[in-house]
Amino acid sequence: MTLREPELVDIPTASGAMRTQIFRPTGDGRHPAIVLYSEIFQITAPIRRTAAFLAGHGFIVAVPEVYHEFLPAGTVLAYDQAGADKGNELKYAKPLASYDDDARAVVAYLKNHDGGNGRVGAIGICLGGHLAFRAAMLSDVAATTCFYATDIHQGSLGLGKADNSLARIPDIKGELMMIWGRQDPHVPGEGRAKIYNALTAASTSFTWHEFNAAHAFLRDEGLRYDPELARLTLGMTIDFFRRCLG
Repeated sequence: MTLREPELVDIPTASGAMRTQIFRPTGDGRHPAIVLYSEIFQITAPIRRTAAFLAGHGFIVAVPEVYHEFLPAGTVLAYDQAGADKGNELKYAKPLASYDDDARAVVAYLKNHDGGNGRVGAIGICLGGHLAFRAAMLSDVAATTCFYATDIHQGSLGLGKADNSLARIPDIKGELMMIWGRQDPHVPGEGRAKIYNALTAASTSFTWHEFNAAHAFLRDEGLRYDPELARLTLGMTIDFFRRCLG
């Protein structure tokens, strides 16, 4: 499908307006909707390309600025050490409750979008993988894909580095697809096993995929990019969302 020009919307949250980019197909059809959570660098060019890819396969895609309380609207952090330092600083400066409030706001926006079919999913990458995991705890989220989600295994997301994501796994009622790189130092084997075992113990509906890949293998900038694996896993993601969201 061809795409409309991306739209900018400011979604109200308890901590202020959350600038969000909307990618959607042309035409008058109604489509399922997906919230796409970025890495710590916010809405970079690779994230926009991922959003366009998803939208081109028949989805309305909303990409919120995860640090909207702290940075001027439209801020993009560079893929360098300074950008990584700032992104990590803000990841632990933002209260967990604010991440969750943002999720409720963007999911409600998508559920009621005039071009949507009422079905909502979530996808996230790195930090965004964890945010998508928490969005999956909302009753309106039917399907979620998490790419190498950080911090879940050590419970360290947000201010105070004391999240409850593992404990809240029973709140996830939709289906999950978890995707990992075995050579990812941010989520080592024992960390992945901890998450897998918690999902299994809670009888969560999920699929689990591990590949020989580094962290950030999906990002089409940088030396860790794996184009073949990106093609495979994004294809899996499209199939997953089509099956779960219609």
